[in-house]
Amino acid sequence: MMNRPGTADFSPGLVRSKPKELIQRIPLRKIDRLVLFSALALGIFGIIMIFSATRADIPSTFYLKRQVVFFILAVLVMILGAGFDYHKIMPYSKIIYGAALFLLLIVMLFPARGGAHRWITLWFFDPQPSEIAKVAVIIMLATFTSDHRMEIGGNKELLQAVAIALVPMFLIFLEPDLGVALAVFVIMVGMLMVGGARVRQMVVLGAGSLLAAVGGLELHFLKSYQLSRLLVFIKPDMDPLHAGYNLLQSKIAIGSGQLIGKGLFRGTQTNLKFIPEHHTDFIFSVVGEELGFIGGMILLALFAILLWRAFKIALTARDPFGTMLAVGIVMMFFFQLVVNVGMTMGIMPVTGVPLPFVSYGGSSLLINFFCVGLLLNIGIRRFPQGT
Repeated sequence: MMNRPGTADFSPGLVRSKPKELIQRIPLRKIDRLVLFSALALGIFGIIMIFSATRADIPSTFYLKRQVVFFILAVLVMILGAGFDYHKIMPYSKIIYGAALFLLLIVMLFPARGGAHRWITLWFFDPQPSEIAKVAVIIMLATFTSDHRMEIGGNKELLQAVAIALVPMFLIFLEPDLGVALAVFVIMVGMLMVGGARVRQMVVLGAGSLLAAVGGLELHFLKSYQLSRLLVFIKPDMDPLHAGYNLLQSKIAIGSGQLIGKGLFRGTQTNLKFIPEHHTDFIFSVVGEELGFIGGMILLALFAILLWRAFKIALTARDPFGTMLAVGIVMMFFFQLVVNVGMTMGIMPVTGVPLPFVSYGGSSLLINFFCVGLLLNIGIRRFPQGT
């Protein structure tokens, strides 16, 4: 039986190796050090900012300790993601996808928090299935598009690929979690464009999506708070004490930081808790207030390095599956970065999208570092063994 492209140079027993042997067999000198550095730096940056945002809480180290534990686990998950031949995911893509859909259904049975069914409540950890679903969609679409690379321009294949993303999108929208549903849509669009979809097909898909969005508004599919967020984005001063409160306080915090910020742990908007969700969705506001324009630019520079190197890995991958995996991950990181930073400054609607690696949250951090592991994995295996 012939191996898939790019797998011939690697031992099929790699996954079965003992942990010590696994690490020894990873060609460490071929790891993209900039991807590794930027991801770790972002994670540490996030830990510091989460502590700064929550140090006035009681107990003051609750979120800090949990994020440190999540970070350690995330690094281990990253090593796991980099340690096996990524081609071995392909035969299990349908199982991973099906498991993600199952979790999206199961989460509806758990009590709602803030009116949303997004977390599966466990005694030690509350996983968020929508985060898992993003990676499942990337893996499934990467498998499908790489297997149908020459036919993806056909309408049948395109509809099948769209359906792969639409099912989890719909379930995520029902939670409701509009931000993650949009993230899945953007991931799908990016992967289809690289996977061989024709311009005409993408135009039709875009027009159909626009009509669906307008129809959803007319039929009142959006929750009242989601509609209020969209209206506040259009008219920021419409409701400064209620729907527009988060955005107003966020802009005040970022603006007050000016060039160098008020200093770490010295943000008044942060310490006095004027900014809601300041350790999750609005953590960039804390960065802007305490570290100023310079601190914000350092953070964005780390993201720029990560995205640049990830895009290069996508370009140089040895096979279509590796390329499509990397493209999906790049689209996921890029969308979340733009939307999160944009919404804190009022140039994007507030959709509750966390800032990758920086916002508090175990599921998000674990998934993001697993994706970094996959990027390192793809980058390592673009070289023939022994070079």
